[in-house]
Amino acid sequence: MLSTQLKRASIGGAFVLALLGLSGCDTKPQFNSTDITGASLTAPFELKDLEGQTRTLASYKGKVVAIFFGYTHCPDVCPTTLAEWAQVKQKLGSKGDKLKVLFVSVDPERDTPELLKQYVPKFDPSFDALTGSEDQLKPLLAGLKVYAAKVPQGDKPGDYLMDHTASSYVFDQTGAIRLLVRYNTPVKDIASDVEQIIDGK
Repeated sequence: MLSTQLKRASIGGAFVLALLGLSGCDTKPQFNSTDITGASLTAPFELKDLEGQTRTLASYKGKVVAIFFGYTHCPDVCPTTLAEWAQVKQKLGSKGDKLKVLFVSVDPERDTPELLKQYVPKFDPSFDALTGSEDQLKPLLAGLKVYAAKVPQGDKPGDYLMDHTASSYVFDQTGAIRLLVRYNTPVKDIASDVEQIIDGK
């Protein structure tokens, strides 16, 4: 009887140790934002940066890339989000150099390269802006399932706002998509998520 109990205890102990071993090997990151690792979303683009150079996602290989869609005439969401990403970068300290924030204009009609040069670097000099024609933007918008449409505000053709997806998309150093960061996510939570990706998680 005693030997049977000892055997059961031994088997039970081994099972617990096996579970502990498995949990120790589980290094899956605990993100605050929505983990979309492995999603079928893609970022196929060939757009101009602030220096007029043609860029693709591969241009930023080796950096964690955050892509946000907006426009310079945006009254609220866009400046708020850019300011938050600037705070994220500051919060990361020296690791902030490994983060690249890209502002993609969904309003090429009004967002000229000159205007973007005045607007985006005000939030952080390292931030870049990408722009192109509506046709050039379509593959990227479709690849990430981003919505963008004009909302007329008056009788004049140029008097409109842009209704657009307010989330940011984060890619790791290899260009693989990792996170969907929703608007108004706390800065400390975003910084924690990005740091984990920078650290290879």
